[in-house]
Amino acid sequence: MSYLQRLLLSAALLAASAGVAGPLAANDFADPTWPCVQRKVDRLSPGLMWPEPLTEAEFSTERQQAVTDLAEFLALRRVDLEAARAAVAEFSASHGHDMALMQAVFSRVFDTLATRRTKIIKGIGKFSLSQISLSERIETARGEMDAQMAQETPDFDRVDALEEQLDWDQRIFTDRQKTITYLCETPTLLEKRLYALAQMLHEAGQGGG
Repeated sequence: MSYLQRLLLSAALLAASAGVAGPLAANDFADPTWPCVQRKVDRLSPGLMWPEPLTEAEFSTERQQAVTDLAEFLALRRVDLEAARAAVAEFSASHGHDMALMQAVFSRVFDTLATRRTKIIKGIGKFSLSQISLSERIETARGEMDAQMAQETPDFDRVDALEEQLDWDQRIFTDRQKTITYLCETPTLLEKRLYALAQMLHEAGQGGG
């Protein structure tokens, strides 16, 4: 097992032990841009979250602004589900339990969070490729240092330089790798939030919530 494979396995075990694996099957690490234990899902489908046919509706300027305001609020990361439910209830009290309105809110929230999620997945890909590049640099330096030490008269100045480079590179790699659990968890958390908001808005459209 190569150094990189060991590191990827270590990252997977770390994520699994933290309990962040989603309901999807674990990744087999065949994709170098996806170091996560969760299976990679590039794009979400709004039709799988909203239990009604997705249609477009026209609203008055006032109602359209209300839809936009609520959607922007619900998409905020700092807004927990309890606060979101209260905002949906207030919206329903003002504008009625209109399923078309609730769907419009959901569609806006979905577009915002799905776009954010896609950017995060692309960022994870860049992060992973950067880690792979750094691990290859570490492997190369180790190989060169071993070759130097195998010579009858090693170039100790070069060995010292390689040791310093290895120490620095390994420290950077390890520090970055500690963030992998959080990075991999974020797309799943956004997906769960979208499901919860879809259910909340649909219930409000039915007269509940």
